Amino acid sequence: MYFLLGNLSCLHIIYATLTGPKMLTGLLFGHQPISFGGCLAQLHFCHFLSSTEAVLLATMAYDHYVAICNPWRHTLVMSPQTCLLLALASRSIGFVHAMMHSVMTSQLNFCGHNHVHHFFCDIKPLLNLACSSTSLNMTLLNVITTSVVLGPFALIVLSYIYIILFTFHKVRSQEGRWKPFTTCASHLTVVALLYIPVLFNYTPPSSGSSLQRDVQVSLLYSAVTPALNPFIYTLRNQDMRTALKKMLGKKSHSWRNVTKTRTRLRM
Repeated sequence: MYFLLGNLSCLHIIYATLTGPKMLTGLLFGHQPISFGGCLAQLHFCHFLSSTEAVLLATMAYDHYVAICNPWRHTLVMSPQTCLLLALASRSIGFVHAMMHSVMTSQLNFCGHNHVHHFFCDIKPLLNLACSSTSLNMTLLNVITTSVVLGPFALIVLSYIYIILFTFHKVRSQEGRWKPFTTCASHLTVVALLYIPVLFNYTPPSSGSSLQRDVQVSLLYSAVTPALNPFIYTLRNQDMRTALKKMLGKKSHSWRNVTKTRTRLRM
């Protein structure tokens, strides 16, 4: 679990670093220029990280399913080698998906005053600026991106359906039935924070949605979600809560000692 959480945290740190500084610079100093190569690089890494996160969340859902429904085989099924292979597979899927968008977008012709109406180089604002035909790009966006989004989402839903069925058929006590859901609450919250805005923004990706709504939705999953995820996972972890209480207790104790020392010096 901690190996997968570590991978998820790395993705969120890189994602926030990729989009945050440019967005803050634009808010403080107005519209900032970006080269075409830099725009393509931002496009590539944004799609790479988001699609990798989608597959990684499906992997975490499967891990919860094995831990709850088949706990005796959990260490065997989700061995360190298996977790490493699943993490590499999620990155490979994300890289191939992002590379397709980057290569296809680089083949388009852009003319005139190119002003990206977004706070980062997303695929839809870039396609709106192209002078050449974008039908193949839109087909790729409709088919491949929707599959990358909905495929892991279907696996997550299937895993939780099995967890619900197992819980209500095999667990007799009321307290025992609620325990798996409290265990999965953090993961379900993160899934909701990612998939609700992404489904609005990319499914179907060719719908004529307003620019303002697209920017707001993109801001939610690119900046707000990475900022909230550390709190979602750490505050529900008993070890983290205990460590936080110890740290706060030591700080308050040290502050009381400093206050007493200052009082004695004044006297």
